Amino acid sequence: MPTWQEEVRRCAEAHDWIAAMRIVDHEISRAPQDMDVRAWRARILAWSGRLAEAEGEYQGILAAAPNNPDHWMGLASVYSRESRAREAVQALDRAVELDSKRADIRVARAAALRALGDQREAKVEFRRALDLDPTNVDGRAGIISLRQETKHELRVGGNSDLFNFAGANQDEGLTFVSRWSPHWGTSVAADGYHWGGLDAEKFLGSLTGRSPAWGALTVGGAVAHDNGVIPREESFFEYDQGFKLRGDSPLRGIEITYGQLLPTDSLSTTSRRRSTSLRYSPRTGALATCGT
Repeated sequence: MPTWQEEVRRCAEAHDWIAAMRIVDHEISRAPQDMDVRAWRARILAWSGRLAEAEGEYQGILAAAPNNPDHWMGLASVYSRESRAREAVQALDRAVELDSKRADIRVARAAALRALGDQREAKVEFRRALDLDPTNVDGRAGIISLRQETKHELRVGGNSDLFNFAGANQDEGLTFVSRWSPHWGTSVAADGYHWGGLDAEKFLGSLTGRSPAWGALTVGGAVAHDNGVIPREESFFEYDQGFKLRGDSPLRGIEITYGQLLPTDSLSTTSRRRSTSLRYSPRTGALATCGT
C-alpha cells in the first residue's frame, strides 16, 4: 500500500493539486505540530505556482523550526522562482551554516549566486559541491555552465535584392559585439549600401545594460555618408523584458521587446517603431507576434 507521500507525488505528477492538498491537510490535522508535514504543504503550493502562499508557509515553518536546512532550501527555491536571487542566497547561507557538508545545498547556493550575476563565487560553490560529492551531476553541469563565455564576437552579413526592371540593390555589414560583464555590452558596426547605382556608408554604435530585475535596455546612434539614399543621422533604443506567470497555467512566461528608430536629419522625419511579444509554453514552445 503506497504511503501518503507517494500519493501526494502521484497527484503532483498529474497536476491534481486539489487532491494533493487534501491528502496533506488530512495529515496536518492528525499531526499539527509536525513541521515536515507542513513542509509538504509548502512544496505543493510552490509546485502549483502559488508562490506567495508557499513563502508564507515556509516562513511559518521556520518560525517554529529554524534549524532545519531543508526548510531554508525550500524557502530559497520560492525566492528563486520569484526572481529574488539575493534573498535566495541569504536563505541558503543559513542552510549552509546548519549543514555545510551537503552537496545539494552547495549546488542550490551556487545556482542562486549565478542568477545574481556573481559567477566567480558561483564557480567556487559548485567546486565545493563536487569536493563533497564528485558524482554530483548538477554540480558538474553548473561548472560547465560557467565556462568562460565569448566576450567579443565579429559578425559579417550581406543582402541582395534582385529586380527584373533595375539593377540589384546590395548591402553588407561588419559588426563587432563585446560583452564586458553580465550587465554591460557594446556594439559597433559599419554598413555599406549600393542602391539604385548610388553608394552610401553608415557607422553605428550602441550600449546595452542588462539586469535580471528590469530587463535589457539598448541605446545607440548612427551617422552616415548618405549620398541621398539613407538617413544621415539616426538614434535608436530597444527595451527587452521577460515576465514569469504564476499559477499552473500552460503559459509560463511572456517576453516583450520594443524598439524605436529615430532619424534626426532632414532627409527622413519618419520614426519607426517595432514591438515583439514572445509567449512561452512548456508543451508547445514559443509563439512570437511582431508589429512595426
